[in-house]
Order: sequence, then structure tokens, then C-alpha cells
Amino acid sequence: MRVLGLETSCDETGVAVYDTGRGLLAHALHTQAAMHADYGGVVPELASRDHVRRVLPLVRQVLAEARLALTDLDGIAYTQGPGLAGALLVGASVANALGYALRKPVIGVHHLEGHLLSPLLAQPRPAFPFVALLVSGGHTQLYDVSGVGNYRLLGDTQDDAAGEAFDKTAKLLGLPYPGGPALARLAASGRAGVVTLPRPMRASGDLDFSFSGLKTAVLTLVRRAEAAAPLTETQKADIAREFETAVVDVLAAKSLAALDATGRQRLVVAGGVGANLELRARLAADVARRGGEVFYPDLAFCTDNGAMIALAGALRLAHAPQGDYAFTVKPRWSLADAGVDPRAA
Repeated sequence: MRVLGLETSCDETGVAVYDTGRGLLAHALHTQAAMHADYGGVVPELASRDHVRRVLPLVRQVLAEARLALTDLDGIAYTQGPGLAGALLVGASVANALGYALRKPVIGVHHLEGHLLSPLLAQPRPAFPFVALLVSGGHTQLYDVSGVGNYRLLGDTQDDAAGEAFDKTAKLLGLPYPGGPALARLAASGRAGVVTLPRPMRASGDLDFSFSGLKTAVLTLVRRAEAAAPLTETQKADIAREFETAVVDVLAAKSLAALDATGRQRLVVAGGVGANLELRARLAADVARRGGEVFYPDLAFCTDNGAMIALAGALRLAHAPQGDYAFTVKPRWSLADAGVDPRAA
């Protein structure tokens, strides 16, 4: 089955074709980061308009690279939610219009399910079951994953997600947008142990997260330092290093606790923060010491992309009923409402 995937949930237009027999055939991504940089964050109306401009040229590009015609497709998948309403509507309307014209099945995919399954695009690919750490700008969650569509939520963030805390801390340090990658680059030149920040909820006894207090601790540290003089680049690097280490400490501790709680030996890490090299190094070492394995998507598929939507759509379409091409988008959509209750035992 060859499935076209469209991702337009936020500020990246992703298009891909996935073949259940041959794997990923082609993919393309346009990021709007430069367009939103002047605003310090995503402007929803600008994002939607840019998706309109980009999505069809990217579809043509991907089909050409895969050496396929539209009529060669067996189905179309799109991100139905969660995300920005206007941005989601672009992908949903294009997907259903193509499906109607071609008389091909169309399926809406939960954005988080796409991330959870994205390591299946890599080699080696993890076998079910596994524990998944989903860590991005909007979500920091742990799931017990038994199979496609079978996700049990183990822990969730109580406030800021890890990626959101990265971005807000980067802004406090005067770093450019997008802040998370910029902070990670700065942290590489920082000195360990020069400043100290808390590790929120690391020893809470559950699998939940909280990063708002860590961001506030950085704010307090910056204000106290700037009361004497503007921060130097060295001071900024030291703060960035300690912040990154604090986040990695918490994520690693909770991930290992989730493996212990479930008895699993495989950990999957997905989402934009999964590209962080310090996090990858820590988890690789910690999980290996306990005799387990850790899996990641390729770096290109850590952030939003069409490949994960095409993959999830292909895995779902085989068992999905044919719709009538009417559609809705779901800007706020819990994975609990995507067909399986993730808190179910």
C-alpha cells in the first residue's frame, strides 16, 4: 500500500510517500522558522497561508522523486490534530480533495501517534512492545506501547513541556528563534557545575514531569546576575549547560523508572527534543547498563514531518472504513480520544 502523508499542524509543511512493502519512498519538508523569527514564535495566520503556498508543490516534488503518479497512490493521510486550526485545515482540505478526485481512501492521523511510531522508519526498527518517551515543544509524556493504536499513558507534564522550557529559557538568555537548538549549541561550550538548578519532580515517585519551576529558576538566576552587570557569553553558556543537564537528568530518570514499572527492555524516544545529543548519549548509556535498547527516529524525523504521518496512515488504513470525504480538524485532541484510551490498563 502506497500512502501520501501531509503534515501541516504548525510551522512545517511535510509531505511524504510511504510504501508498506518498500518503506519510505520520498519525503520533503519546508520549515517556516525564518518567517516567524522576527516575531519570536509562530504566527498562526502566517503559518496557514504559507502551508497553502507550499503543500501542492511539495506533493508534486515528492511524487516525482518517488516516480509515482497520483493515480498510483492507494490512500492519503493527513494530520487531523492537535495543532493550529487554520494550519490543520490546509492539510485536511487538500487530502480530502485529492481523495475525492482520485476515489482513494483518506484518513486523519493523530499528530502524537505519528511521533510515537516514527522510530519505525529507522533501522533497526523497534519491535513491540516498548516504552515511548514523547518529548517535544508541546508534550512531554511516557507511554507503554503494545502495538499500533494501543497506547497506555504512564506519565505527563503538569505544566511546561521540555521543549517549551528550552525555548523559554533560550529567550531569557537572548538567543535567537527557534530557541531550543540554539540553547543546545550554546550549552556545548558551557562549564559543568558552575551554576546549580533544580531537577523538578525527579524523585516525585511517579512518572509525571514539571518544567515550569526550572524555567523560573533560570529567570531568577539571570535577574540576580544582571543586577550586577549584563550576562557575558561565558555566563550564558554555563547557565545553558546546567539547564540542559537538569532536563536530561529528569527525562533519563523518569524513562528508566518507566522501564522498571512496565518490565520493558526497549525505550523509544520521539519528538523534537529527541534530537538533543546530550539526551541521546545519556539514555544510550543508562539503558545499555540495564541490558535494554533505546531507539530514535533519524534526526530528520524528530521534528514534525510528513513521513511519520504517511507511516501512521499506512498502518491505520488497512483496517479503517472508507469515509465520505467530509472532515473536521481537532486543534485540541487527546490521544485518549483517538480510538484507544491511553490510561486503560
